[in-house]
Amino acid sequence: MLRRSRRTLQVAAATALMVTAATACNAAAKDDASDGASGGSGKSFTLVTPDAVGQNEFLKLAVSGVKDAAKQHDASQKVYESTDTASQQQNVQAAVDAKPDVIVLVGFEFADIVAQQAEKNPKQQFLIVDACTTKTFENVSCAVFREHEGVYLAGAEAGLLSESGKVGAVDVLDTPQFRRYSDPFAAGAKAVAARTETSTRFVGGQSPFDDSARAKEQANTLLSKGYDQIMAAAAAGNYGVFEAAKAKGAYAYGVDVNQCVSAPGTVVDNVIKRTDVAVEKGIESVLAGRTGTVSYGLKEGGISLTGLEDGVETSKCVIADHTDVLAKVKELRDQIVSGKLTVDDPAAS
Repeated sequence: MLRRSRRTLQVAAATALMVTAATACNAAAKDDASDGASGGSGKSFTLVTPDAVGQNEFLKLAVSGVKDAAKQHDASQKVYESTDTASQQQNVQAAVDAKPDVIVLVGFEFADIVAQQAEKNPKQQFLIVDACTTKTFENVSCAVFREHEGVYLAGAEAGLLSESGKVGAVDVLDTPQFRRYSDPFAAGAKAVAARTETSTRFVGGQSPFDDSARAKEQANTLLSKGYDQIMAAAAAGNYGVFEAAKAKGAYAYGVDVNQCVSAPGTVVDNVIKRTDVAVEKGIESVLAGRTGTVSYGLKEGGISLTGLEDGVETSKCVIADHTDVLAKVKELRDQIVSGKLTVDDPAAS
C-alpha cells in the first residue's frame, strides 16, 4: 500500500525531474491474465499493472475499474500483473499483440513504453492512469488527478481538529509537483482557522521516497515545535511519520488509499485516488472517441477522502469520531465541486 504511494508520488518526479523508468527485454513477463466478462459485444479491454496486485488497494481499484467497464460494455477483460521493469515491457507487448479495444496502464512506469508502442501501432488505443506521455499521441489518453483538492479538505480537517493551532506536513521534495501534497494542506487549515501556524519539512536525501528514518526525523522536528496535525506525503516514509506522531500523541494524514489501518488512532483521514473511477470513465471516453488528457478531482469522483466515502465507520480512521468536522468538510467539498471555491494548484504552469 505504501509502496503504491511511493510510486504515485514518483509520477510527479518523473515529470518534474525527467526521470525515465528503465526497461529490459530479456526477462520473462509474469502473465497473470484473467478473463472476467462474457465479451458478447466483441469488445475487449486489457489492464497492465506496474506491480503484482496482491493486497495493493491502489491497484485493486484499477482492476475493479476495468471489470466494471467490461460489464458495462458486455466486453471481455484481461489483467497482466508485472513484477519488474522487464515484465512491464513484455506485458505491454503481449497486450498490443492481442489487439484489445483499449489497453489500460497504471503509473509513470509505462509512459516511455506507451510512447514507443503508440507510434508503432497508431490504431491501438491506450489509456494511462496517474501519468501521461511527454509527447501527445492521438491514440493515447491520460487520466490524471487533482490531488490538491483532496489535500485542501484534509487540511481543513487538521485546522478544525488542531489543539495547538499548528499544522504541518512532511513532503518528499521541495518542488511544485510535490507541494501539491503540502501547500493546499496549509491553505485548507487556514481557511477554517485563520490563525493556524503552518510549516512543511522535506525528506530529501539520497532516497526521498523510501527513507522512513528521515521522514520520521522531519516529523519529529515539527512535533517538537508543537505541531499536532501532520500531512504525511513522504511516500514509503509515511510509516516513519505515523510512528513519530503516535509516540507524541499527535495525528497524521495518509495518501492514495486508506492508511488508517497502518496506524489506528493516529491517522485521521486519507486523500484517496479512485483509480477505479479513472479507469472506467477513461475507457468510456476512449470508446466514445474522446481522447486526450482528462483530470479527475472531487467533481468527477476521482479524488476523495476516506471520511467522505461509504464505510468510514469501519475505516479505523480518527475522523469517524468527528461527524461535526466531516459536516463542515462536506460543505467545502460541495463548494469546490460547484466551482464556488477554487483550490490553488502549486504545480499549475
